[in-house]
Amino acid sequence: MKVCHQCGGRWSASDWMCRTCGTRPLERDGIVYFAPDLAGGSGGDAVYQHEALFQAEQSHFWFRGREKLVIWTLQQHFPAPTKLLDVGCGRGSLLDGFHRTFRGVELAGAELLDSGLRFARRRLSDVELYQLDAMALPFDREFDVVTSCDVLEHVDDDGAAVRELFRSLVPGGGIIVTVPQHPWLWSATDTYSHHRRRYTRRELVSVIERAGFVVERVTSFVTTLLPIVLLSRMRQRRLDNGFDPTAELRISAVQNTLFGKLLDADLATIRLGASLPVGSSLLAVARRPGD
Repeated sequence: MKVCHQCGGRWSASDWMCRTCGTRPLERDGIVYFAPDLAGGSGGDAVYQHEALFQAEQSHFWFRGREKLVIWTLQQHFPAPTKLLDVGCGRGSLLDGFHRTFRGVELAGAELLDSGLRFARRRLSDVELYQLDAMALPFDREFDVVTSCDVLEHVDDDGAAVRELFRSLVPGGGIIVTVPQHPWLWSATDTYSHHRRRYTRRELVSVIERAGFVVERVTSFVTTLLPIVLLSRMRQRRLDNGFDPTAELRISAVQNTLFGKLLDADLATIRLGASLPVGSSLLAVARRPGD
């Protein structure tokens, strides 16, 4: 059910007009705007290099490795979804992967910044895209699966954000969440990205369970590459004028291939049932209990 963000009434599925108060969200260039005042950012966001990120998402080992892991996790835990929402979809990289893998699934993407959504629209012509605030999702029991990858670290009240994910799911539906791990990895990259935190495993599980979810699986990833990540982060702990946010995107083809194979080794281990204990990122799968 789609819910009016103004009065809590129901939207008409055909024309996006609230049946109670008559509110209708702005629609422009194939994007439905629920929080247009925040479309340029809330003041607490990084100045993302969207073109560089858009290009990197095509082949960079980190983006490719995360996509493989999330898609495999979907296939294992939610093998037959009918409606899926990606909250914090950015430029639509994961949605593109879902679109190629899951035929017949109704996909939607949500993102605060319309600068990212415009790139997502370039990738995907037939996916619903919503500009909105993750703290006020206009959905109630709408989706079988909600993914939210590298989003929670950007919000002040991550508990409230997870409760919004919970409300958006049908009973029995589930979430896949990824976040950066280990506070001791904090560096200029986190500061530039306006991260509020890097998570411990216990912190992530706690915030998900407090929202009402039952956690089914948690694992670290980017494990084999952790020493290299640590060395990279140690070189620049503080943000200064010499920081280049695109530096880690510009690596040689040889490095990219090698690092990709190491991430594949992480995924192979996870596929065998292991929960990796350390890594620069965490993945959690959780389910909303059925009524």
